[in-house]
Amino acid sequence: MNLDCFHCGEPVPNGINLTTSIENINQPMCCIGCQAVAQTIVDNNLTDYYRFRSAPAQKGEVLIPEQLQRNKILDDESLQNEFAYYHDGFKETILTIEGISCSACAWLIEMQIRKLAGVNNINVNATTQRATVQWQENQVKLSEILSLIDKIGYHALPFKASTAEKANKKQAKNFIKRLGISGILMMQVMMIAFGLYFGAFADMAEYNIQYLRWASLFLTLPIVSYGAFPFYKSAFFALKARQLSMDVPVSIAISLAFLASVWATFTQQGEVYFESVSMFTFLLLIGKFLEFRARSRAADISANLLKLMPMTATKIEQGIERFISATHLKADDIILIKPGETIPADCEIITGTSQINEAMLSGEQLPLHKTTLDNLYAGTINGDGNLTAKVSHSNQESFLSQLIRLSESAQSHKPKLAQLSDKIAQYFVALILVVAIATAIYWSQHQPAEAFWITLSVLVVTCPCALSLATPTALTCATTRLNREGIMIKSAHVLETMPEIEVMAFDKTGTLTTGEFTITAVKTYGAFADKNTPYGQQQVLAIAAALEAHSAHPLAKAFSQFRDFSQTATQVVVAPGAGISGEVNNQHYRIGKNSWLLSHNDNSAQCVLMQDDNLVAEFYLHDGLREDAKALIDFLHHENIKTVMLSGDHQQGCDKLQAKLHLNSVQADLSAQDKVNAIKLQQASHAVAMIGDGVNDTPVLGAAHLSIAMGSGTDIAKSGADVILLNNKLKGVQTLRQVSLNTARIIKQNYLWAFSYNAIVLPLAVMGYIAPYMAVIGMSASSILVVSNSLRLLKK
Repeated sequence: MNLDCFHCGEPVPNGINLTTSIENINQPMCCIGCQAVAQTIVDNNLTDYYRFRSAPAQKGEVLIPEQLQRNKILDDESLQNEFAYYHDGFKETILTIEGISCSACAWLIEMQIRKLAGVNNINVNATTQRATVQWQENQVKLSEILSLIDKIGYHALPFKASTAEKANKKQAKNFIKRLGISGILMMQVMMIAFGLYFGAFADMAEYNIQYLRWASLFLTLPIVSYGAFPFYKSAFFALKARQLSMDVPVSIAISLAFLASVWATFTQQGEVYFESVSMFTFLLLIGKFLEFRARSRAADISANLLKLMPMTATKIEQGIERFISATHLKADDIILIKPGETIPADCEIITGTSQINEAMLSGEQLPLHKTTLDNLYAGTINGDGNLTAKVSHSNQESFLSQLIRLSESAQSHKPKLAQLSDKIAQYFVALILVVAIATAIYWSQHQPAEAFWITLSVLVVTCPCALSLATPTALTCATTRLNREGIMIKSAHVLETMPEIEVMAFDKTGTLTTGEFTITAVKTYGAFADKNTPYGQQQVLAIAAALEAHSAHPLAKAFSQFRDFSQTATQVVVAPGAGISGEVNNQHYRIGKNSWLLSHNDNSAQCVLMQDDNLVAEFYLHDGLREDAKALIDFLHHENIKTVMLSGDHQQGCDKLQAKLHLNSVQADLSAQDKVNAIKLQQASHAVAMIGDGVNDTPVLGAAHLSIAMGSGTDIAKSGADVILLNNKLKGVQTLRQVSLNTARIIKQNYLWAFSYNAIVLPLAVMGYIAPYMAVIGMSASSILVVSNSLRLLKK
């Protein structure tokens, strides 16, 4: 027998056994979401909702009665664990904000929320309509932040990609409704106006002409009330917060024109402007709608990462499978991942093999073969195998969650030029109002008949929105494009700094080379001190493997296949960039670079093993050149960027690589401190970028102006790099350089257009050369052009 969910009315899937006790009766629930909402209603003694509701609630949405204070529910610690996290001692979350129409709205929200005690920082992205907020939870509650956002006329909720998509669709429908009603009524008003202007009603009695004016008034009323309502609302809340937005002069212009026409109709004196007000409002709505569509496209694409977040998981407890919310998974939970399912958390395979599609994280389309002990990442897709895996950490600490947070941070960054333009935009609206008043006074004395229309044009023609949109739209599109290519920006300054780079420094192992070492030869020396028997290859490889198991260096992986787990290393000490020492079988061994261990560095072995001060073995390893290394070096030389190799490897190995790549400079046998000193020396006269493996090069990466780390799978939150190449390909550096240059160029183009447009049209409007309808078209076109220009960054 199929049951229906008591909360939303949808059928309960087979295998789901969820209930909530409502008025002492266990009622069936179809999912965890409905169960949580129903339980919240019960806990707050609001079960009357179920008795008096006229229809079931929508599935997956928290449709709770108004008495239930929605914002305060979000202060619940267990609920916050699903969308908030700790960062630098502060609580942090991403919010989606409805009602943002331009960057002035974003600025207004930032200014108001930053005044709230306990809020550390807030960055609002007008393009994506999202905000990243940090707060001290013992000083201010999240509900207070959300309530203040509501108070200034916007609506905020913790961000979910599906919810934001629904909100965008709802907003688009509202736009279309306003456009449809305004457009249809405008045409009727225009028909009447054309008849009056061109003498079609010349033979009509005066009272019939007055009737047509009254008809125009009533036809225009829905346009200026319903159609123009978003402009009034935005202007009202801006003025309430003692700020000025572009909607203030627009609202003044619409209101003045309509009220003047109403007065003329009542008194039967003067001209009526209903057709102009109707067309004016309709054109404004078209402009806003086109801008909204362009911004929504950028926001939707940038939200693709969030859409990868899985909703449910199959957890195995005592051999029994049960469905749970993916957000409830904890470290060491055992989960089952079936073919075709999205992997719900970062985990390690216990049993099974499969092909995993990681294209959404790395940009690499070919599936990867994964087997026992391999790592899997939340949001990637399982191919054709059944996998049992152990969860590595909670959902909020997953690789995908880190990517999402870093992506939002990079998109919210405002370069110095953007900060300056935001300040200009703040005062620009005030300047427009002052100029409009002066224009009205001047023309009323010289040509009173034209004064009203010229003032109207001045109020509308300028566009500070284009100034404010110039940077955020470009940064959002650039970051989204880089994410698609498997390039993750961690630091906000990257797109600013990359075009200025003059020197590119490379680590050798794992960066210019693949980092996948193979041992080609082993030479052994001496004998075991306690057995007096010569060292054999298998014995020295096992000793080396026991020591190298404690290293994260790419070279250490070559020894893993020779690991003998009966031999373990104790008292291990890692010398960064040099080697490892420790006790194996009660004997003290050291393994590492020959320059570190041998006083006479006259052999070509990449690695040597010492027992006390005696040479035990030499290991010769091969590491292949990356297939895209030569192409990148050639590209950098073409861009007049100096290339430098900083390697801890011996000179002979570096010279072999140099013969293939032809870098400008090569430095070998360097310690970690030597590399830092080399970077600092270059920094004295150049902007320097460093590319390394992200683990062993942490001090060097921190020293450079810009740091880039290779490969996915490392903990990117702890990595010191500014950029992570998730696709593990050097061509990502070329893409980053090209996108950074294009972004800088497009931002400059946006500002050039915005400043030039405003500088040209304002004097022309004051002199009476721009009609109101031309002013509306120009203002809308200015914003649309800026957003459309930025969207070009999404194209390859």
